[in-house]
Amino acid sequence: MSSFSNLQLAPSLARAVAEMGYESMTPIQAQAIPVVLAGQDVMGAAQTGTGKTAAFSLPLLQRMLRHENSSTSPARHPVRALVLLPTRELADQVAQQIKLYAKYTQLRSTVVFGGMDMKPQTLELKRGVEVLVATPGRLLDHIEAKNAVLNQVEYVVLDEADRMLDIGFLPDLQRILSYLPKQRTTLLFSATFSPEIKRLAGSYLQDPVTIEVARPNETASTVAQHFYSVSDDDKRRALRQVLNNNGLKQAFVFVNSKLGCARLARSLERDGLKTAALHGDKSQDERLKALDAFKRGEVDLLVCTDVAARGLDIKDVPAVFNFDVPFNAEDYVHRIGRTGRAGASGLAATFVSGSDQRLISDIEKLIKKKIELEAVEFEDERPRGRFNSGRRAWAEDDPRDVAESSSSSSASRDSGGRGGRGRPAAPPADPFFNKPYEPPVRAEDTPAASWEAAQSKSLRSVSANIKTKRKVAALFKSDEPVGHD
Repeated sequence: MSSFSNLQLAPSLARAVAEMGYESMTPIQAQAIPVVLAGQDVMGAAQTGTGKTAAFSLPLLQRMLRHENSSTSPARHPVRALVLLPTRELADQVAQQIKLYAKYTQLRSTVVFGGMDMKPQTLELKRGVEVLVATPGRLLDHIEAKNAVLNQVEYVVLDEADRMLDIGFLPDLQRILSYLPKQRTTLLFSATFSPEIKRLAGSYLQDPVTIEVARPNETASTVAQHFYSVSDDDKRRALRQVLNNNGLKQAFVFVNSKLGCARLARSLERDGLKTAALHGDKSQDERLKALDAFKRGEVDLLVCTDVAARGLDIKDVPAVFNFDVPFNAEDYVHRIGRTGRAGASGLAATFVSGSDQRLISDIEKLIKKKIELEAVEFEDERPRGRFNSGRRAWAEDDPRDVAESSSSSSASRDSGGRGGRGRPAAPPADPFFNKPYEPPVRAEDTPAASWEAAQSKSLRSVSANIKTKRKVAALFKSDEPVGHD
């Protein structure tokens, strides 16, 4: 069963799937959809970008069609399927996909996540929805506010479960699951089957069917991986060079910190690249606008932290750059999974500095491949402008031209024309600078004025150790003596 036409989906779902251009199923879809249609729990692992959203959404919608109705009463539209995801962007993306799948049905869906006003979300929940997509924190807010009632949930999906555990959502997950009916179908999807994930599955899944369509942490074969040895100061230049060498128009650029993300985005913007930043300190509205601009092609480079490393499905992104080597080796797999999706080819370039050797070793162990560092061949980007050699010689374009300028300056003056490489002729020599050195004249060496010489005779009786004040000629002479009353 490799074609969606063989699934015998309801006409409303089949029509939506056809409009979205789905023809052949991916391995995770081919294995998971029949199991979910049979009502069994699933513990699934697959490479990122292999179509997990359709793998759980389509069979759940198919099973819930028996509940669809045209009633306007919220009571006729209780929450029957709950989809939990770790990040806001991923929740919004999955919710959009589910809306597309269900657009020809009467099943309602909505999404709730943090960083946004709760009032519009509350209104959506109050009018009734069958499919609720949420992040754990915001869902608990709605549960405590009694906006979300989950006592009729039949299906639960824990997507990117390993990421939810990594960022500390386990207590929230346990609280949420305690509100749900015991009898339900639970689907857990994770990139890795760590001991923590297995314990979670053992606690909340009943006889799950394990589906692994690829070795855990295996990178997609469609992604060409390159590791470049670059100093920290040359990373920006290397990024531009690789973009130019491969004729890339768009790419993700991953960094390790929010501050580094903001600074790099500003620097690349000054370099003339259309850039947007995506990190945790951005408001949710700013994050969604940045993603939307990137999807529409208005942004060349999306500089982001690992908040964008999981599950974001943006088609036809040709490349991913690891400007910083990730601290967690598993994040490397998720980062480069943003390219080479749905069978397309992609490029993953990682810039490795001297302090990254331990992180590179961790990645080697994870992907079980020997990493060979490559050198970036920079083009001869000679700086433009005029540079002073320190020898009264000016060169245009490059400091290396200074020596050439110095040697040819005399010829330029003789010819009266312009020197090599379009340099202007040197100005004529100023005779002031050719005069020999003359010491400055001191005040005591100047001859005394005649009026001073007459008075000096009357002062000869004064000791030579007493230095008299120098007299200054008055401009006006007064006949009256100056005295005190």
